[in-house]
Amino acid sequence: MLSIIIPASNESALIGGCLAAVLASDPLPCTCEVIVVANGCTDDTAQVARGLCDKATARGWDLRVIELAHGGKLAALNTGDAAARGRVRAYLDADVTVSPELLTQIMAVLDRDAPAYASGRVNITARHSWASRAYARVWRQVPFMRHGVPGCGLFAVNAAGRARWGAFPAIISDDTFVRLQFAPSERHLVQASYDWPIAEGFGALVRVRRRQDAGVAEVAAKYPAIIAHDATPPLGLFGLARLALRDPLGFVVYAGVALRVKMSPATADWSRSR
Repeated sequence: MLSIIIPASNESALIGGCLAAVLASDPLPCTCEVIVVANGCTDDTAQVARGLCDKATARGWDLRVIELAHGGKLAALNTGDAAARGRVRAYLDADVTVSPELLTQIMAVLDRDAPAYASGRVNITARHSWASRAYARVWRQVPFMRHGVPGCGLFAVNAAGRARWGAFPAIISDDTFVRLQFAPSERHLVQASYDWPIAEGFGALVRVRRRQDAGVAEVAAKYPAIIAHDATPPLGLFGLARLALRDPLGFVVYAGVALRVKMSPATADWSRSR
């Protein structure tokens, strides 16, 4: 069985589209359950998710919605894990839109006894902000995105892989923590894609980039043993120059965000800032 765990906090505008895409997936070689953990919601996220239960039942899937009074992604992930029955686990952000073939391809590469981690090709999207679109163009070209298995907003593990860690710890970057549990040879990128939106506007990009940097630094400080699994090739001066020549405007925005993060102090505001 595949268990898809979706933490969602005040995502009523997005959870319906996320679930509709999941439920439109190509036929899977196993049964599937979808667990939405609505945490600290003050909107109708839970009701919107429950509205798709009949559609899930029609294709033989189980869709459950768990409501938590307090917000917090890590608590939501742990709650979803505790309720999950599948040997394969997929962790999906509520703003992600999967392609029909993605889950089938992920299941195929995770069908092995050895520990394995998988994700698809991420399409970084930005609908409203020219700055975010420019940033995304350059971000797609950095080594971490081009040569690795980033798992931004969506990653999955088989049973042996999930045994690598216990409960999700109280950290900023759950995706970094999980990805680095696996050596590069254990991380598998499938060809199918998914859409993952980034923050809209320069200020929001700065806040989210600060969060990302703080999350990586926290994992390095608390879990130094897994940092050796990173293996991301450095960009280097030549790489920077190539990015700047290829997309000058995008590079100015990307570099400007990075510079602003270095110049401004960190805060405790870790919202996605959509």
